[in-house]
Amino acid sequence: MRPIRKVYIVPNLVTSANLFCGFYSIIASARGDFLTASWAILVAAIFDSLDGRIARMAKATSAFGVEYDSLSDLTSFGVAPGFLLYQLALAPLGRVGIAISFLFTLCSALRLARFNVTASTLPKRYFQGLPTPAAANLLGTFVIFQNELGMEQIDRSGWMLFLGLSISTLMVSSVAFPSFKQFHWRSRTSVGILLVGMLSLVLILLNPEVCLFLVGSLYVAASVVWNLLWRTGVIPAPPLQIEGPRP
Repeated sequence: MRPIRKVYIVPNLVTSANLFCGFYSIIASARGDFLTASWAILVAAIFDSLDGRIARMAKATSAFGVEYDSLSDLTSFGVAPGFLLYQLALAPLGRVGIAISFLFTLCSALRLARFNVTASTLPKRYFQGLPTPAAANLLGTFVIFQNELGMEQIDRSGWMLFLGLSISTLMVSSVAFPSFKQFHWRSRTSVGILLVGMLSLVLILLNPEVCLFLVGSLYVAASVVWNLLWRTGVIPAPPLQIEGPRP
């Protein structure tokens, strides 16, 4: 067994903040404070997007950090949203509610495990399946969206059942989702993409409670339509594999 020689402080502190947000979201859901639980998941996603960037910028990447990040992601984007889903809407469904809530957590774990195995075989421009942070955020922003529009009194079971099943399916699917991992301020892009990005940013800043869910939904819907178009031969297929799988 090889000893762990390097554990970098700053990136792992950020990962710990991600883990804490997921843990706090579970506590908030248990108390019935679903709005706070949803915001905690969103904040966890912010920390998750920062830890890897900080590690690369500081040249502080490590195998320990990669594994710790995956475990934190499972808590924040698998267990926490699954528990939120059950406590908020699916508890009245009994065993069916438990099964759907667990399915979300299970698909999150499978999605993270697949990513760890295939990360080196896929181009950085695409994700295979809906990423777990995006899936959890879609669920959390829907709760915030409902609260902002005063829709708390509607029957949530049907909507949350649909979201839970569809998001879980997309996580373990082979649908390619565009990634923005390689995007930075010096990147070149078309004017159309720039305008869409700027418009989305402005809308989110003006009304984040509503537009975060709408922009997330648009990203998922556009990705699914894009996959249907290239699978039916309407547009050229993207390069989704650059080398063989690891032994």
